[in-house]
Amino acid sequence: MGTLGRAIYSVGFWIRQSGQALDRLGCRLQGSYYFQEQLSRHRTLMNVFDKAPVVDKDAFVAPSASIVGDVQVGRDSSIWYGCVLRGDVNNIVIGSGTNIQDNSLVHVAKSNISGKVLPTIIGDNVTVGHSAVLHGCTVEDEAFVGMGATLLDGVFVEKHAMVAAGALVRQNSRIPCGEVWAGNPAKFLRKLTDEEIAFISQSATNYINLAQVHAAENAKSFDEIEFEKVLRKKFARRDEEYDSMLGVVRETPPELILPDNVLPDKAPTALKV
Repeated sequence: MGTLGRAIYSVGFWIRQSGQALDRLGCRLQGSYYFQEQLSRHRTLMNVFDKAPVVDKDAFVAPSASIVGDVQVGRDSSIWYGCVLRGDVNNIVIGSGTNIQDNSLVHVAKSNISGKVLPTIIGDNVTVGHSAVLHGCTVEDEAFVGMGATLLDGVFVEKHAMVAAGALVRQNSRIPCGEVWAGNPAKFLRKLTDEEIAFISQSATNYINLAQVHAAENAKSFDEIEFEKVLRKKFARRDEEYDSMLGVVRETPPELILPDNVLPDKAPTALKV
């Protein structure tokens, strides 16, 4: 951002501050007759009672996610956009390298009808698909929970087991190692193949790499974001075929080259401009 841009930004900031001050003055003049709107500020990490979330420094938590109360998130794990992890009446533990994908909900139960204490425990290198619901359950290492699946109180998913997308797993069900369960209510469907078991581990690795890219993007300053906008605008209308006819070779700016670890099985790919 240049000098002019900074000046315009500063003027806008002071105008907004002045507007807020005038609004507060107007409310005081109106006395008991004014209506004050209550705004709730989103907090990614929030304490509840005397419990605070503990998130490893190498974990990625999206800005729109909510982690509340007694929640532990391990190294290289990722909590994606719109997720809610609410450890208020019990605790949530998430291991290392696990991904909880967008709009998923993880909650706990203080106890159930049988009197069991029901935290939610998720192991290492677990993939939890978009919009899944996990409530008072246990998911062991390298298990897979499909998109939109629901795991109710007391469910136990063993290592290398898979819950299919959209499945509803009833209370206190146990899904054995190497099995796929699907349906509503969820039932045994078939055994996992060796390729599918390998895919579970690969899925976790892919999300570890992808989380690093998102973390870097979210950490960028306002100036860096504006600079990249200018670069993209500058290079947006370059035509490779026309350039080749003219014998012009354009190098892609380093800022527009995707990191190698986004697609680990492919060669580094440059963003076409």
